[in-house]
Amino acid sequence: MSDILNPELPLSEPDDGLNLANYAQRAYLEYALSVVKGRALPDVCDGQKPVQRRILYSMDRMGLGFSGPNNNTAARPVKSARVVGDVLGRFHPHGDQAAYDALVRMAQDFAQRYPLIDGQGNFGSRDGDGAAAMRYTEARLAKITTLLLDEIDEGTVDFVPNYDGSTVEPKQLPARLPFNLLNGASGIAVGLATEIPSHNLREVADACVALIKSPKLTDDELFAILPGPDYPGGGQIISPAGDIVDAYRTGRGSLKVRARWKIEDLARGQWQLVVTELPPGVSTQRVLEEIEELTNPKVKTGKKALTQEQTQLKASILMVLDGV
Repeated sequence: MSDILNPELPLSEPDDGLNLANYAQRAYLEYALSVVKGRALPDVCDGQKPVQRRILYSMDRMGLGFSGPNNNTAARPVKSARVVGDVLGRFHPHGDQAAYDALVRMAQDFAQRYPLIDGQGNFGSRDGDGAAAMRYTEARLAKITTLLLDEIDEGTVDFVPNYDGSTVEPKQLPARLPFNLLNGASGIAVGLATEIPSHNLREVADACVALIKSPKLTDDELFAILPGPDYPGGGQIISPAGDIVDAYRTGRGSLKVRARWKIEDLARGQWQLVVTELPPGVSTQRVLEEIEELTNPKVKTGKKALTQEQTQLKASILMVLDGV
């Protein structure tokens, strides 16, 4: 791979010596590729990182998915510790906490648009609360994982030996839809990073069908079917449509999202503002803390009293704020 990137490098080093610069470049490139492919970034085929793929495959082997003529019979959940133990012992010889953290994230409806695991117990909250220990929580596969695993025994994907050669594991899962778009992805590798937002399942499916029927579909026709992201937990995208299109075309850009809210009329002419959805990653606890900072400001370091700006902001907020 390094010879392709730098054609000036010799194909083989002489026996009597090794150029340190060449060796460092080769070694670093091999390390970077292993991090990209083996840990940090998802595979475009099924949208899963290796640890996520191994967890889902292991749970399927344990019989924790859906069965029956129409996949309508759900298995009973088991302790998450059992799942983590099977994953570590058969496929992923790394830290148990890393595997459990990956399992927890796949069960959080505020982290993934379509959670792949049905979790029973405390799996954390969007306010930053952590999940309970793996010995307390239980897990099974969610119904949507049938789109990832149903055809795995029908010769649809290649299998490779696991880390000790005692069994095999799939290189990818036979995804029927691009889960890379459905649930998005976030990862940082060596020199590379990705931040893919989640999208609506119906829109993604319609876009796939349209591309199958017309492979030469133009960008504008595709954007009409798939206009933008669909975040877990809601939120309202306020970026102009042109900015969204540019971000999709170039792979670079940022989107602005704000909360959804409504005004409810109360008795005696009073009203209240009700926030129904927050932008992705925004903690309700943090919002309350910021309101408290505005309505009850603290004297800044080095000052003897509140600044004029703090006083004016407090007065304007308190004029309309009765309680939170």
